[in-house]
Amino acid sequence: MFMQILIAIAAIGIYSVLTVALVLRLVQAKVSPRSKSTLLAFGFIAVALHAVLLYGHLFAGPHLDVSFFTVLSLIAWLVALLLLLAALREPVENLAIAVLPIAALAIFLRMLNTEQHSLSHTLSAGIELHILVSVIAYSLLTIAALQAILLYIQDSQLHNKHPGGFVRALPPLETMERLMFRLIAVGFVILSISLISGVFYINNLLEQHLVHKFVLSISAWLLFAVLLWGRYQFGWRGRIAIRWTLAGFILLLLAYFGSKIVIELILHLQ
Repeated sequence: MFMQILIAIAAIGIYSVLTVALVLRLVQAKVSPRSKSTLLAFGFIAVALHAVLLYGHLFAGPHLDVSFFTVLSLIAWLVALLLLLAALREPVENLAIAVLPIAALAIFLRMLNTEQHSLSHTLSAGIELHILVSVIAYSLLTIAALQAILLYIQDSQLHNKHPGGFVRALPPLETMERLMFRLIAVGFVILSISLISGVFYINNLLEQHLVHKFVLSISAWLLFAVLLWGRYQFGWRGRIAIRWTLAGFILLLLAYFGSKIVIELILHLQ
């Protein structure tokens, strides 16, 4: 336990320092390949420490722990990891200003809350596939939502003719938009696989504690489908794309974390 606390402090510390460094980098509008490489290197160290903690939490008991705070930490870790990997090739590292503090907070909350919600280690391959692709889809669409928020800020400042250091440090608006739709497209495909696997492999899908999650997930899928169709057919972009992206993400947020909050933290059901 003492070693876990030390690792948690180190991971939270690195996440926090990197967040401050990224904010200063944006304010000062100083972007260089060397500074980006240094930030990414420390980011991967923090993610590695976070992964060690996650492994200990997920497999702490005889069964797999999928409690609210463990899953929150897992998704925050995966979002941070995917973002850092994307930043190796694309100029998306500024999204870490929102992602890294959430990852640090997720670690802190999981260390405070030790209650477990366990699943059997002997899950079928289909259920394991469903869980894996669901987490990946949610993580990718989370990054897309953060990209949409950053895009909204950038668009607002440009329209108000106040392009400060923050905006000057960002890639061009067209590049930001293209990256957002790329994330949405990949996330949409993986979300589709998640929903299909859920229909095929979860026998009790329509039980009371799953039906709301399924309906909200389908609604989010439909929103993203319409958005991608509108982009392809009508060239949707700008604020209409941002609104649809955030609406779809909010539905997914309610689908997963809304259900878990009610079931585990309010009703205390297993």
